[in-house]
Amino acid sequence: MAKLSVELQRYFFEEKCTSQVTLGNIIDLAGERIFGFLFVILSLPSALPVPAPGYSIPFGILLLLLALQLIIGSTTPWLPKRWLNHSIPLKKVQGVLKKGIPWLQKIELISRPRLSYICTSLIGRVIIGCAIALMAISMMIPIPGTNTLPAIGIFVTGFGLLDDDGVISLGGLVVCLMGATLSGLILRFGYEGVKSGIEFIKNYLTGS
Repeated sequence: MAKLSVELQRYFFEEKCTSQVTLGNIIDLAGERIFGFLFVILSLPSALPVPAPGYSIPFGILLLLLALQLIIGSTTPWLPKRWLNHSIPLKKVQGVLKKGIPWLQKIELISRPRLSYICTSLIGRVIIGCAIALMAISMMIPIPGTNTLPAIGIFVTGFGLLDDDGVISLGGLVVCLMGATLSGLILRFGYEGVKSGIEFIKNYLTGS
């Protein structure tokens, strides 16, 4: 099977496409590597150094749904038909891919089947699914700093699934751990800031 970057380049830039594409059209490119493919594609916009706005929450929901299916052992993902048929402007997809394909190509240079049991065994897929589910939830938090690193973790882990490369998936899990730590710190500091603000207002109003 051709590399993902080659297939995306061919389908979205070289072949004649309609002005609108759907998630169903994109999934048709995946073949048997469907879960890894979807994790990579759906996390890509938020994982880019200059992420496209508006993708983190809806794609985070999709990623969470897919991660839960991976955890319970599904081999074929299910997505609501309405989501599969949702139209996305071709120019918007091409804009994301122009930034994302070079990153895909860099990972493809080192990607190959290694430690494949990490990606194919039940326990390995459960661990990967749990990590991606946690990162998907983090992506949906509307606070700066809780989106990009978790999305990168999903992107790298999903790429390992794509090629049954356990080494890359392990690297992605490390990034997921870093993302969870960062998101936790941001939420902790945010909570403390809000708490201090409420205390200050309360003391000001009571004259303490």
